[in-house]
Amino acid sequence: MRIFIASGIFHPESGGPATYLYHLLPEVQARGHDVRVLTFGDAPANEYPYPVKRIPRRALPVRMAHYAQAAWPDIRRADLVFINSLGLPLIGAQRKPRVLKVVGDLAWERAVNKGWIMPTEDIDVFQTRRYDRRVELLKAQRAREVQRMDRVIAPSQYLRDMVIGWGAAPDRVQVIYNALMPHTAASTINSIDARRRLNLPDGPLLLTAARLVPWKGIDHLLQAVAYVPEVRLLVAGNGPDNDRLQQIAAAKGVTSRVMFLGDVPRDRLALYFRAVDYTVLYSGYEGLSHTLLESLRAGTPVIASDKGGNPEVVRHDHNGLLVPYADPDALVETLRHAITGDTRTRLAALAPQIPSHFRWNTLVKTTVAALEAAAEGRTQ
Repeated sequence: MRIFIASGIFHPESGGPATYLYHLLPEVQARGHDVRVLTFGDAPANEYPYPVKRIPRRALPVRMAHYAQAAWPDIRRADLVFINSLGLPLIGAQRKPRVLKVVGDLAWERAVNKGWIMPTEDIDVFQTRRYDRRVELLKAQRAREVQRMDRVIAPSQYLRDMVIGWGAAPDRVQVIYNALMPHTAASTINSIDARRRLNLPDGPLLLTAARLVPWKGIDHLLQAVAYVPEVRLLVAGNGPDNDRLQQIAAAKGVTSRVMFLGDVPRDRLALYFRAVDYTVLYSGYEGLSHTLLESLRAGTPVIASDKGGNPEVVRHDHNGLLVPYADPDALVETLRHAITGDTRTRLAALAPQIPSHFRWNTLVKTTVAALEAAAEGRTQ
C-alpha cells in the first residue's frame, strides 16, 4: 500500500506528531508499505529511508500554496492519505481514503494564539460556548474537516468524545493510545545515582516538564509550592510564559526552591524522571500526556490535574494523585499528602505497571491495522 503522510511538523522538530511519525514510519515500512512524507520546515530531508519533502515556513499564503502544490502528485499516487495535522491544504485528497490523527483542538489553539480568546479559556467550555464570528469560523472549519474523514484516530477517550462532539460519526473515531518506545539506558539508573549525576539536592523534589504556556498550570504550581516549604521544584521546558512564571516565583519568594531548566534534551530528561520524587502536570488541558507515561515507566509517581486524558493514565492513589483543576487549595493539600508518610513509596511501587494499551507494539499493530482497514473501506 502506498501511504502519503501529510504533517505540519516532522523530525527533527520537537512535538508529539513529529516524534510519533519518526518512530512509527519505519514500523509501517517493515510491514511492506510504501510511505512518503510532506511537512513544513527547513531541515535536511535526505537522511530517512523514505522520501521526505519540506516546505519552508514563508508567509502563510505562500507556504500553504507551495504545500498544496507539492502534495498533489503524492496524493494522486497514494492508496491512502494519512493526515497528522488539522488545517493542511490537501487539494484532491477527498478522492482517496483518508485517516486523520487528532491530538488537540486546532480551533482553540489558534484562537488562543491570535488573542481572540484568553489563554486560560477552558477548552471544555470552549466546545459549547459561543464566540465572535472569527472563532466560530475556526470551530466550523475543524468540524467540517473531521466529518469528511474515513477514519479519525484519537489518542484518548477524552479526545474521541471531543471529536464526536464536532460531528464526526462515532463508528469512524477510534482510540489508539499514545505509547512509549522501548526503554532507554537511563531507565537502569536508580534515583540516588540520577540525583548525583544531575547534582540535585536531597529532600522532596518535584519535576514539571512542559511547554511554558498558560494552560499548563505552572503558575498554580508555583503558588502551591510557596505553601509547602519542604519541597523543591524543577521546571523543564521553555515557551512564551517563561518570564511571567519567573516573576511569579520571585513574587512568591520561592526562587531559592525553584529551578528553571529551560529546554532539556530527551535523554537527559529521562534522568530527571528517575531523580525526582514526583512528576507534576497540573494542566488545564491534555490530550494524552507522554510526560506522564515517561514518568511512570521510570518508576516515578505523578501528580496530575483531573483534566483531559490525565485520568486515563493516572489511577488516583494507585500510581499517582489526581487533583481538581483549578483548585489551588486542593493542590497544596495534595503536595503535602504526597510527601507525608509512605505515600511516595506506595505509589512508586505501582507506577511502572503500565497497561498494555500504552505499549509501543500495541500502538504500531493497531495503527497499521486501522490504516489498512481504511484503505480497503473496512470498519474495525
